[in-house]
Amino acid sequence: MRVLVVKLSSLGDVIHTLPAITDAAVALPGVRFDWVVEEAFAEIPAWHPAVDRVIPVALRRWRRRPLRDFRGPEWRRAREALRKTRYDALIDAQGLIKSAFIARLVKAPRYGMDRHSAREGLAAAVYHHRIAVPRDMHAVERSRRLFARALHYRSGPGQGAYGLDLRRGSALVQEPVLLFFHGTARAEKLWPEQHWRELVQYAGRAGFRVWLPWGDEAEHERARCIAGADDCAEVLPRLSLSQLAQRLLQVRAAVAVDTGLGHLAAALDVPAVSLYGPTSTRLVGTYGGHQVHIQSPLAGDRRADPRAQMQAIEPAAVWEAVEQLPAVSG
Repeated sequence: MRVLVVKLSSLGDVIHTLPAITDAAVALPGVRFDWVVEEAFAEIPAWHPAVDRVIPVALRRWRRRPLRDFRGPEWRRAREALRKTRYDALIDAQGLIKSAFIARLVKAPRYGMDRHSAREGLAAAVYHHRIAVPRDMHAVERSRRLFARALHYRSGPGQGAYGLDLRRGSALVQEPVLLFFHGTARAEKLWPEQHWRELVQYAGRAGFRVWLPWGDEAEHERARCIAGADDCAEVLPRLSLSQLAQRLLQVRAAVAVDTGLGHLAAALDVPAVSLYGPTSTRLVGTYGGHQVHIQSPLAGDRRADPRAQMQAIEPAAVWEAVEQLPAVSG
């Protein structure tokens, strides 16, 4: 059986779909997957052993100049790739109009969430088989439920497994290191730089080095400000997702704001403390072993804006949670 998965973005959403692939591979020996994904995240599906082919698209980039780019060679190659293989099923795991736009190009039985379950109900009009999936479930469990019903198997009990087969380039570094994911696409999810600096100082006093990654110039500047003149903090070079994953596999633990890279740590089984303002951790918090969620004490206060909610998370409380992680305390 060959199945095409459409899950385009974002990084966290792509990662949330991996346990469903693992479930299907266990329940249906011989099932193989291809995956349509935004070009920025194309490295992630390729790490799963049940995924044969990754088909990158660039809808985010193409829609800036649609008249040019949707007539251009990249779009033609993407359409040819979608039509090259005969699929026994297509699963749109995104439930958005943009993912349905991709799904309708493929001649295969199309499965997706029904209009009451999908994030954008109009997307359901494209599917041949519409599946009800409760909204009041973690995003990982929603994907697991969708795949199980689409491919007619029962997913196993308990927590799902990401199932990644990422070659470990190196073991834990000799000196203890923590990795701080300070960047996020939405400004209201940022934690104040002063709080990060205080956390770096806690780490340094406890004998840890701190690695600070970055993805764009704004994050690069923030990383430099957080590191300051502290000898224990190191601003990393710009890294690809694969390179960043290898760094994650070397550290004792991570601390993250509400960002897809925090979900990457969870997928790689790296203990982590993640910081949330109003975001529902029950529905989209990091999923996996040794994942600690710190919710702002102002999360239930509708009068507090998200930035104030993030500021209310104290560095001392975050460090206390880090110290309790087995990889740190042991």
